[in-house]
Parts: sequence; C-alpha cells; structure tokens
Amino acid sequence: MHKFLVNIRYFLTPSLIFLALVGVVVGGPWVWTGVGLFIASIIVDYLTSAMKFIHCGPAGTDENGELYGIANLLKVMMWVQYPIFVMLQLALVWRVYEYVSGVSFGPSEILGITIHHGVTGWQLYGATVSAGIYLGLGIMFGHELAHTKGPTFVLARWMMALSGIAHFCYAHVYNHHLELGCEDDPATSPRGRSIYKHYLLSHFGQSRFLFVMEKQRLLKKGVPFISWQNRWIRGYAMSLPSIFMFWFAGGWVGLGVMVGSWVISAFELEVLNYLEHYGLIREKGQPIDYHHSWDVGDSPFTQWGFIEIGRQADHHDRGETHFWELDDCGAPDTGYGYYTMFAMLLVPPVWEAFIKPRLAEWDETRASEGERSIAARMNYNAGWHDMPLCEKPS
Repeated sequence: MHKFLVNIRYFLTPSLIFLALVGVVVGGPWVWTGVGLFIASIIVDYLTSAMKFIHCGPAGTDENGELYGIANLLKVMMWVQYPIFVMLQLALVWRVYEYVSGVSFGPSEILGITIHHGVTGWQLYGATVSAGIYLGLGIMFGHELAHTKGPTFVLARWMMALSGIAHFCYAHVYNHHLELGCEDDPATSPRGRSIYKHYLLSHFGQSRFLFVMEKQRLLKKGVPFISWQNRWIRGYAMSLPSIFMFWFAGGWVGLGVMVGSWVISAFELEVLNYLEHYGLIREKGQPIDYHHSWDVGDSPFTQWGFIEIGRQADHHDRGETHFWELDDCGAPDTGYGYYTMFAMLLVPPVWEAFIKPRLAEWDETRASEGERSIAARMNYNAGWHDMPLCEKPS
C-alpha cells in the first residue's frame, strides 16, 4: 500500500492538467477550470507547507534498499504528457476558431457530456490563461526528460517547443548546471532583481547561450550557422506547427492567443529558476555544493505536484538521477512551497521581506569567505543597506 501511495502522488499535476483540458473542451464557464485549480493549489500548498499539516519525505527505499518509485510507471507517466499537451493546445486552437468564425452558441452532448459551442472574448481569455498555466506546469516533465539522452531528450524538446522554449533543454544542462550561482548563469537571479526583470533576462539569456554555443560548435565543424544542424534553429522550428495552427485558426487573434499562452508558460519556468537559487552565490571555479540551492523538502504539495523538483540540492549534485531517487541533503530550506512563494514574488516588496532574513542567515552560516565578500557587494548594489553584510564595491 505504501508503494502505491508513493507513486500515485506524482500523478497530482497530470490529473490537474487533464482537468484543465476537459474545461477548455467543455467550454462555457468551464474554460476557467485551470485558473480555479491554480488558485486552489496556492491555498492547499500554503496549508500543507507553511502550516505543516503533513510531513513530506522523499520517495525513499524499503527495508531491502529497493526504491519505492516504480521506474517504468513514472517514465510512462511523463511520456504521455506530451500527447495530452498537444490535445490541450488543439482545444485552445479550436476555441480560437470558434471565436473568430462566430460559431453560434449552443450545447451538444458527446458521450453524455455537454459541450458548449461558441466562445465569448472573456471565455477565450479564460481558456488562454488556463491552457498557458498547465502547459507551463507541464514543463517540469520536459525538465526531467532533458536530463536524459536519446529519444526522451528529443521528446523533452518537443514538450518545450509547445511553449516556444525548446532552447531550454540545452541551456539548462550545459549552462545552468555548470555555471549555477555565477554571473555566467542567466537562470540564477541576483539579489534585488524582481521576477519580472528576471523573466526577460533569463529567458533571452538562455536562448542566447544556445545561439553562441551552436555558433562556436558549427564553426569548428566548418558548417554554416544557417544549417539544419543548428540546434538553436531546430528548436524554434519545432514550434512552427503550433504557429501554423493558431494562424490558420484565427489569424492575428490566433497568434495573440498563442503568444499569451507562451508568455504564461515561460513565466512559470522562470519562476522555478528564480525560486530555486534566488540570491545564492558561488565563486567562479569553485565546486557546486548543497548550499547553492534552495530546497523545499517539507512541502508535500510542492514535492508531489512538481515531482520532487524542490529537492534542488540533490538534483544539482546528481543531475541525471530520476526524481523519485532524490533525497534531502541538508540544504537551505525556504520553509514554503512553490505555489505559496509564487504568490509572494508577484509583489516584489513582499518577496524581499520574506527572502532577506533567509539570505542573511545563509550569508552568516553557510557562505564561504569568498561568497560572503560577494554577498556584501551584492547586498549594497541591491540597495539592501539593512543587511548585516553590506559593503560598497571598491
């Protein structure tokens, strides 16, 4: 029974994605299902993490040292998300077509389910936000598969391409995991940067990384930059099916809806990057250690819903380790889940009030002398003159 419960908990987000899909398909007021589920998730995450109603440990092993996580089951769970994401995008395309074509309002019944035809502008907005939210949350499966090789890595690229961010897979593995905590990593947010600024700098910074990497790689091979061997170009080409579908369904309106859903999805990805390493510092050339990541180890709704991505320290130590094998490593812990902190960081002053005491403790108890020196300068540059470590750069 315990093994069943350990595995079934990772189906939380796939279940929410499916419900969001059903909402867009059913139509009418149900297009807002994804938005409602996301708001409910924030509330549940707060109740189960901040208030410590439930203790959450890693998937772990049994008394014989065997993993509780059923590898084949959890791998298939991730793989099947791609066709579900495609269906979610197709459902949104269908709603765009109905809106632009002026399809008459009225219900029909399919397999005993009432489907609402026709869509208002307000409902199209709800469908766009709902689809964007759950395409974005689905990125965690693309992230997990990006740490594999062969066909599953390609599948990760296709998952990301549905949100226009196929470049992430290479940038994440070859930039973020090597340059974590340094200025060379656009995915690590320095102190004082808002999520809104970070979203733009990290998104375009990671794309630029792959652009430069491919330029150098192809130059060494004597291959022109404009070539099908260019993985940066191929990544954006993988998004062309989505672009064509939205354009044919609704022209500029369709493209606007597509971009809206992409912005939401990419924003959620950058929220995760922001939360996982915000303000943490590593000296260039020094090894990556557990204290260079924020964990959310005792937040069950986050760990189950985000397939253990909150165990960041172990993930960065063992990048190709499956999520159900990750463990607690004694890394700094924010004490709150991702959904709860998402609500905080939308208001930068609230986020700073929350994170500054934790960073001050990190500076005092975990940082090396070199990291403390960098932290003092970063605190000054951020305008955090009330921090214990604060020094004007010389």
